[in-house]
Amino acid sequence: MAEPDGYRVPDVCKIVGISYRQLDYWARTGLLTPSIREAGGSGTQRLYSFQDLVQLRVIKKLIDAGISLQRIRKAIVYLREHLGTEPSSVTLMSDGTRIYACESEDEIIDLVKRGQGVFAIALDKVWEDLAGSLKVKRAEASRGALARAGGA
Repeated sequence: MAEPDGYRVPDVCKIVGISYRQLDYWARTGLLTPSIREAGGSGTQRLYSFQDLVQLRVIKKLIDAGISLQRIRKAIVYLREHLGTEPSSVTLMSDGTRIYACESEDEIIDLVKRGQGVFAIALDKVWEDLAGSLKVKRAEASRGALARAGGA
């Protein structure tokens, strides 16, 4: 699934739950370009990092919630500028129009006091879920390879 230095496009599409066309469009328009390797013409493939997968999964969740691509672009720029390699206690919240980055309980309470309906995406949870699902898939692939080789 993962190459030694990244994830290829077909695997990224399966892991994140998006189509090749979506991923290609997002790369061509600069929403999210692969941080390991861009496609360099015929025969080369884009390679995405784990952090890229986390951002792609967040983008997918925001799109599924009905957020416009223009607002998502702004949120992704913010995430790149303000987050380290692994998110800690940041939660993205939205009222369906705007996206808020909440880093403490006080910010969440303040947002909810306004009486708006909101949904939340906890970035550390996205990270953990993605890491867990990839480990499971690697373990399943290893068991399958052992079975085919006549092992366990």
